[in-house]
Amino acid sequence: MSANIKTDKGFIIIDNNVIANIAGVSAMESYGIVGMAAKSAADGILEILKFDKLSKGIKVSTENNEINISLHVVLEYGVKISTVGENIIDRVKFNIESLTGLTINNIEVVVEGVRFK
Repeated sequence: MSANIKTDKGFIIIDNNVIANIAGVSAMESYGIVGMAAKSAADGILEILKFDKLSKGIKVSTENNEINISLHVVLEYGVKISTVGENIIDRVKFNIESLTGLTINNIEVVVEGVRFK
């Protein structure tokens, strides 16, 4: 479902893919994140997504113009996972709310893996 913003001149509809792209770019700005993760359903292999496919590692659901986001990430070895997770949540929440005017209900950061250098 997409987010709908009612204005005095009509409606603005923001697709969940747009929200996922904003969330992906915002998350990638955070220190300690290597990339978004997608698992192959066939063999369970973890794949780090390229910049143009970040939204595949993000699930967005919209109800009553409240957004729930689940980000599947791969972090760099040696970073404090809780701190990086909080930074990702803060950055994603700020950027989506300021760019769309919508309210974030919940952001979940799922750490799918850690990459060693």
